[in-house]
Amino acid sequence: MTQHTTATPVTAPAPAVLVLEDGTVHRGAAYGARGARLGEAVFATGMTGYQETLTDPSYARQIVVQTAPHIGNTGINDEDAESRKIWVAGYVVRDAARRPSNWRSRRTLDEELEVQGIVGIKAVDTRSITRHLRSAGAMKAGIFSGDQAARPIAELITEVKAQPSMAGARLAEEVSTDTAYVVEPHEHGWTDEIVATVAAIDLGIKTMTPVRMAERGLRVHVLPAASSFAEIQALGPDGVFLSNGPGDPATAANQIELLREVLEARTPFFGICFGNQILGRALGFGTYKLPFGHRGINQPVMDHATGKVEITSQNHGFAVDAPVGEVLTAPQERFGRVEVSHSSLNDGVVEGLRCLDIPAFSVQYHPEAAAGPHDSAYLFDRFVELMTDASTQTGADTVTPISHDPALTPAPETRGGNPLNA
Repeated sequence: MTQHTTATPVTAPAPAVLVLEDGTVHRGAAYGARGARLGEAVFATGMTGYQETLTDPSYARQIVVQTAPHIGNTGINDEDAESRKIWVAGYVVRDAARRPSNWRSRRTLDEELEVQGIVGIKAVDTRSITRHLRSAGAMKAGIFSGDQAARPIAELITEVKAQPSMAGARLAEEVSTDTAYVVEPHEHGWTDEIVATVAAIDLGIKTMTPVRMAERGLRVHVLPAASSFAEIQALGPDGVFLSNGPGDPATAANQIELLREVLEARTPFFGICFGNQILGRALGFGTYKLPFGHRGINQPVMDHATGKVEITSQNHGFAVDAPVGEVLTAPQERFGRVEVSHSSLNDGVVEGLRCLDIPAFSVQYHPEAAAGPHDSAYLFDRFVELMTDASTQTGADTVTPISHDPALTPAPETRGGNPLNA
């Protein structure tokens, strides 16, 4: 007797469309939640770490285009989230994994996006989108899926153009913690006495940042973005930290004034990403919006004090406007001399500041490296030194300068008879 089986019908994916403010349209398939989402279209170059990217608060109100073609291969786990939720406004991928393969995976990326209400699009040419954004710059965009994708394109373009610009956006308070909390060293493998206490202002802080400090014996009080100098003083910290975060640093007037009070008190200070931009503005420099920003885990940076090149994790669309290669008095003269400590090897953008007369320094990238390389982990050690070593009085005292003694300069590495640095 012949048995007949009924094939399960293949359901066509719901349509989706990515619309840019210049009228560019990319059609694909719905990914994650259905609906409409607006944001600034940017691209991220990391080949791994998509879960950390999605949960990085610095991506608030941005539609992230992943340049890596295969996304979702390792699913979603319960350990790698960098904050309490996904913050991206929308998500754009080329080839979404049909099935995750990783022993830590608990659910698919598609399921996680849907549960958290993140509208995405897949099966689009992300290389083409990236090349366009690299040439035309980051721009307003929208993802429309399901029934929303059937609306007239002219109507969607109008909606995309009407959204607020990222320039002038004040977002740190939106992503910050509502209540203060403490990250203890003993919770992260430290068994000795507490080395120092840090007041960390959460402007969009990533989970691993206070963890990296706690691993070095630092007790970290994480405070809301709107915290006052009096609230910091009440903790009696040995140092103050300003985190990464989203938005335009020109809108962070409260945090800029707060940092000026910290600097005037000569409390050791370390800032990363948004914190670097706030240090720049506190010293009197300006900031500006980059054409398409730096987003990924493979950004090369030069440390001018040591001559070393670091591969760094970055996520920023604004930068400090300060001269590279010279020591100058800060525009806010009471803070003394300052220099650019690091710069990008791709485009020369300021990647760090070092104060020479007060105990303060900052970098534009993410030394906690979640996800990313660990080249910059030493910066947390510099912060510890700044807070605990009596001989360390300024941001410059934590640096071993380049040796110009030929006898101390190592021979260049070679491969096939040719110097690698030739």
